[in-house]
Amino acid sequence: QVQLVESGGGLMHTGGSLRLSCAASGFTLDYHAIGWYRQAPGKEREGVSCISGSTGSTLYADSVKGRFTVSRDNTKNTVYLQMNSLKPEDTAVYYCAVDRGYGSSCSIGAIWEYDYWGQGTQVTVSS
Repeated sequence: QVQLVESGGGLMHTGGSLRLSCAASGFTLDYHAIGWYRQAPGKEREGVSCISGSTGSTLYADSVKGRFTVSRDNTKNTVYLQMNSLKPEDTAVYYCAVDRGYGSSCSIGAIWEYDYWGQGTQVTVSS
């Protein structure tokens, strides 16, 4: 059974940093695209960042570009989202997701492009 577990969320002040982790079990993340999404109260889930399964190329939403960095450690079967210079508008539940397609490029578009999702981790940024 595939499980994705996010961790690392919490309460942070504006300008602070957090690193989210997405650990997988029952599935090897190598060569699979991983996406990070977030959902704020009353809003739709939106793509934040992703890392491709083939080249390791990355994409970022304009709202986080230059502040967030996605990376992967295949030896730990884990993907990370380093979040710096946090803003109150970054407050949301953050989810990681996996595209089971082998060697797939990544997208931060439609959520149905990803097949497996974690349960999410709350990030709250105070002003």
